[in-house]
Amino acid sequence: MRGIQLGLRVWEFVWTLLIMSLVGNMINEAIAGNPSSVNYTMFVSAFSMFTLFYLIPASWNSDWAIHPIIMIIVDVLNTIFFFCAAIALAARLHVHSCGNLSYTTSNEITNGSNNTGKRCREAQASTAFLWFGWAGYMASTIISVFMSRSATVNMRGRSGSARRPARPSMAQV
Repeated sequence: MRGIQLGLRVWEFVWTLLIMSLVGNMINEAIAGNPSSVNYTMFVSAFSMFTLFYLIPASWNSDWAIHPIIMIIVDVLNTIFFFCAAIALAARLHVHSCGNLSYTTSNEITNGSNNTGKRCREAQASTAFLWFGWAGYMASTIISVFMSRSATVNMRGRSGSARRPARPSMAQV
């Protein structure tokens, strides 16, 4: 289970890095500012990268996780953030052909650059990568819940207060 979780963390890291680089380039080449959906997408990638610095070591060794519920909360937040960013960017982009100059100059996502076709393709790729990242975080959330349930059972099994004392057998009575 840890191997799957670690593989998902690498998956999430790759998509987060790609989203961060594409959206960062879109922001860098903007002439007249950026719409809020582009800025939100950059926030999502920065938040994901920040939390992965905790989630990767915590997935590697469960003793480094402060409490299993923290991993679940962080995974759920990332899942929600990626979902919202993917929908917001796709809704504002109105998927059309990036070669259509009248579309790219009238769309609020693409018209903030000298090269609107390039910015359009970067936004489309970022939208696709947000969905891939969302799928990774959704799977990580499910696995984190299962891992926390097994960690809770293991913690109860180790502590003496959670277990009931053994009853004497009939031969001892």
